[in-house]
Amino acid sequence: MAEKAPNGVDYESIPLSRSEYIAAMVHLYRGELYRSNSWRLRLDNTTNWAVITTAGLLSFSFNDPTHSHWTLLLGLLLITVFLGFEARRFRFAHMWRSRVRLIEENFYGPILRRDPTSPETAWGHLMAEDMFHPRFRIGRLEALRMRLRRNYWAIYFVLLLAWSLKIMTHPRPIQEIADLQERLAMGILPWWTPLAYLGGFLLAVIGIMILGPRAARSELDYWVGTRSETEEQPIIDR
Repeated sequence: MAEKAPNGVDYESIPLSRSEYIAAMVHLYRGELYRSNSWRLRLDNTTNWAVITTAGLLSFSFNDPTHSHWTLLLGLLLITVFLGFEARRFRFAHMWRSRVRLIEENFYGPILRRDPTSPETAWGHLMAEDMFHPRFRIGRLEALRMRLRRNYWAIYFVLLLAWSLKIMTHPRPIQEIADLQERLAMGILPWWTPLAYLGGFLLAVIGIMILGPRAARSELDYWVGTRSETEEQPIIDR
């Protein structure tokens, strides 16, 4: 427990003036905005990794006729790893962004419209509790779905299109079904293995995009709405 001042008055018992409160909120907003922007840049970096990796896979696959089409199929798994990294970073970015939006909607918004009434009367308490026990505002599946719909569906589409072109035209166009089966086969793996792999992968991706949890209708829902199970555990910003 914190020690009290020699005169017996602790900091919490001293009321803040209006100007002191506004000054504190300004500095808090600047700090939260900086952290939100920092994590937003980390999202861009992860997407850049995925794009550069995709470009490298395409160059390697089509550079030599002897290079297997499995390079592109395994590239789907590598891009999925980046998607997992980005989803985790997005949960952090979303947490700091939700704090920024909470301040904007309940502090700066009322000031700008000359109405001192905040949409959420207990927003200060919500912010304070989140500072003591920070929690993610969205779950893992919701983060995966949001990043998949935002960026990664296009990267997957490019890889799948390149794989189709590789199978059908490289190093020469196929003439009959037997040629296609021969090109799909690899070592002891039968020709239908890549198709089964792609079918399972596409079902998983489409399932997340269609059946995955939806985003809240408003920013305030992340604070006062129903929490997911993943939000019950406190987190540490590392």
